[in-house]
Amino acid sequence: MTNLMRMMTLITLDQLTNIIAKGEQLDVEFKSDRRTMPDREIYEEVVSLANSKGGVLLIGVEDDGAITGAHPRHGDVTDPPKLQSAIFNNTVPSINTRISVVRHDLGQVIAIEVDPYPEPCATKSGKALHRTIKSDGKPESVPFYPRDQRSRRVDLGLLDFSAQVLEQLTFADLDPLEFERLRQEIVRLRGDRSLLDLSNEEVAKALRLVETRHDKLVPNVAGLLLLGREDVIADVIPTHQVHFQVLDSQANVKVNDAFRAPLLKTLQEIGSRFAARNEEKEITIGMLRLPIPDYSPSGFREAVNNAVLHRDFTRLDDVYIQMHHDHMLIASPGGFPEGVTIDNLLVHEPKPRNPRLAAAFKRIGLVEQTGRGVDRIFEGQLRYGRPAPDYVRSDSSGVRVILNGGEPSLKFASFVYEEDKAGSPFTLDDLIILNTVFSERRMDADTAGCLIQKGTARGRGVLEKLVERGLLESKGEKPRGYHLSANLYRKLGKSEGYVRAHGVSPLRYEALAMEYVEAHGRIARKNVIELCGITENQAKGLLKKMCEKGKLQQMGKPRRGTYYIAAE
Repeated sequence: MTNLMRMMTLITLDQLTNIIAKGEQLDVEFKSDRRTMPDREIYEEVVSLANSKGGVLLIGVEDDGAITGAHPRHGDVTDPPKLQSAIFNNTVPSINTRISVVRHDLGQVIAIEVDPYPEPCATKSGKALHRTIKSDGKPESVPFYPRDQRSRRVDLGLLDFSAQVLEQLTFADLDPLEFERLRQEIVRLRGDRSLLDLSNEEVAKALRLVETRHDKLVPNVAGLLLLGREDVIADVIPTHQVHFQVLDSQANVKVNDAFRAPLLKTLQEIGSRFAARNEEKEITIGMLRLPIPDYSPSGFREAVNNAVLHRDFTRLDDVYIQMHHDHMLIASPGGFPEGVTIDNLLVHEPKPRNPRLAAAFKRIGLVEQTGRGVDRIFEGQLRYGRPAPDYVRSDSSGVRVILNGGEPSLKFASFVYEEDKAGSPFTLDDLIILNTVFSERRMDADTAGCLIQKGTARGRGVLEKLVERGLLESKGEKPRGYHLSANLYRKLGKSEGYVRAHGVSPLRYEALAMEYVEAHGRIARKNVIELCGITENQAKGLLKKMCEKGKLQQMGKPRRGTYYIAAE
């Protein structure tokens, strides 16, 4: 390998091994070079990755991960700058890549790293592809059709589908009854009351739901979705449909209602069906009776609003709201907007897929003015002692959130309510951590930081704040663990849980070790670790201390077969 090639190696052998071990994925493509991969195929695969989420193309690796090696592409060597330049000059817009030539015992591998491109791109010959997942779960590169490119522009925030003007329509295609429904919703939701005294035309202008064309008002997509006549919506926006389904424990569909009505009417219909099935339990707090619903009404509303508001209307899929016997599934076509993932969902700035529609929703009062509606979804679940909303089923084709139902923690809900009334309300970070410690019994700062998606330092800060409030106790030094305090366990009616969570007191370690020796005649370090639930270093220190006190005597050879017996 030349000095230049060493300088250009960006992926190390260890990194290459780790990438191959995970197999082909949406952002990892293996390509055999046994018959010398044509340059045009390299350009196509680079374009495919750039039109998706980026990734790495490995040339010289078989589909099963076996390394068979890549042929030199420039005489006796592969020159990364030359290959990089060829890719740049044969893609439109030109794509920059990072190229590594990695030596392996089984042959060299050419690794081409590709970033996601901020707009759709193609090869110089006009071929456009993108990455997708096949029905068998394996990735592949497929044609990138205009409809897919439009969806990609929406994901990247380059196109606001909801702002597109529908030139073929007129103001008469909007329903006067929906304008009245809009005003009623503003009053009920405490939206922008300045809209109430305006005429229908002025309301549509104020919400930017129409555009002026040749001195006439023409609806845009957002205007038609909010205020349009149902038959017109069905003709012009066939992708708009919302299903409300109820399934029993055997997954048999008991209710299957589909809606193509304007959004405000659709949301009301879904809300009434949900409310009729959302049962409540009650808990007495002093002179009050606190209702505990199966699902938080505010959290459910926000999840449904997000599903219809942020869906990708360019996809021929529908919004699904499924009420199962123990959970709810809310599915919305189109993956998370560019940059948003499950791991940063709680902290990423709002990125509405349909900005014009989102702005109208906010002024009506349907969604949070701050755009942090996801916080309300989480809070609705957590304050009743249920697991946090689960987005794990989401992928590039859709966002899917699961709201778990089942038996609520009435004591936990009561405790949260009492703290609110006492003027000490919990933040979302507090609820996430308290709820998790309540169910898992222990937590450390790293775990807390991951849960609230704000890093270890912030996680430790929230934990320490809860310690100061007397709700958590800490134990150990490295890593420092946290569990619910004895006082909180009593409030939650789980006093025995404190003993299990707190573990054995260090004062009892020596007594437990001596009891073990009396019963078995000897004790080893591994026995102490299992018996007391401590680390290897802690066990080593305990045994050393007991020998110094004359309680134990070390036997056997150091590091090999060492054990301890009662001292004479």
